[in-house]
Amino acid sequence: MKEIIMLIGCPKEIKPQEYRVGLTPNAVKEIILNGHKVLIEKDAGAGSGFSDQLYEEAGAKILQSAEEIFSQSEMIVKVKEPQRIERKMLKESQLLFTYLHLAPDPDQTHDLLESKCTAIAYETVTDDQGGLPLLAPMSEVAGRLAPQVGAWTLQKANGGRGILLGGVPGVEPARVTIIGGGVVGTNAAKVALGMGADVTVLERSITRMRQLDDIFHGNVKTIFANAGSTAEQLITSDLLIGAVLVPGATAPMLVSRSQLSSMKPGAAIVDVAIDQGGCFETSKATTHEDPIYDVDGIIHYCVANMPGAVARTSTIALGNATMPFILSLANKGWRNACKENDHLLNGLNVHLGNITYKAVAEALDLKFISPESALSM
Repeated sequence: MKEIIMLIGCPKEIKPQEYRVGLTPNAVKEIILNGHKVLIEKDAGAGSGFSDQLYEEAGAKILQSAEEIFSQSEMIVKVKEPQRIERKMLKESQLLFTYLHLAPDPDQTHDLLESKCTAIAYETVTDDQGGLPLLAPMSEVAGRLAPQVGAWTLQKANGGRGILLGGVPGVEPARVTIIGGGVVGTNAAKVALGMGADVTVLERSITRMRQLDDIFHGNVKTIFANAGSTAEQLITSDLLIGAVLVPGATAPMLVSRSQLSSMKPGAAIVDVAIDQGGCFETSKATTHEDPIYDVDGIIHYCVANMPGAVARTSTIALGNATMPFILSLANKGWRNACKENDHLLNGLNVHLGNITYKAVAEALDLKFISPESALSM
């Protein structure tokens, strides 16, 4: 076995109703086979069905507190953005690898800058196909969940219209409109169509609409997305799913509060883009514990960590995607790993008190330095 290079720590997630974990026992095995050490906080994997014993059998050391994890680890691997108490434990020369979503979160950004840590965001790492490989697994999960939670939101007991998504013989199904035909939108369409709904996808890329037409054999309607077509769809939709993304930036606001009056009373909105600020003016982040609220008779579901509801599936899917990057960062050190991989370098958001991702700097009106220049700091 080669010389130990890095001490990697995985704390228990503390955001409300967050049951995912940054490392699975199988990931721990891979990391240790590459010559590193892994520290896991006690019960970190419990919410995803992974016991401390499984981590110990994989070779990890179990520590009793997050404070121990943060104080001893060179790289911190998480799922959600660090909460305030966690951010205070970050330090210079420490690498943080997790979802950050900084653009709509000035408080977190300020704390990360103040800590002088190096932070690589899952959601801005890219790939050769122009995709976001560490965001895609959770986008798939959130997209497939959206019609499920939308169907629940439409139930009368929850304030909805009292409509069954798929209808029954003699009764028409719900009309589902999905704004955005990317990973989230495509997966939402798959499940909504499977549940028997009448599905329309609004999309700006004509090439992508052709692909969707092929994927769904013409069973999903596609409409070019603009202000006019969006307004027209609001009138007829029972369920509206926001599935738009600008990588690393605040989500565009596509539906204003005044437009809600054109929707059917009791219609439902599911804003999957809420992690990036939401794409509806009336969106505000909610939790799995208290997921919905009413604005002008329209029921909003805006849970900020939707994949956390199916924590085991989400944890394994995310771990499959992050594993190669974790090994690269550990084996080579973050600087060399980023020098050799421009896609990983695109994930660099913060380093030594500087913003290194342009969309974040622009969203928060902060100074930007290029990630390339950060490599020499």
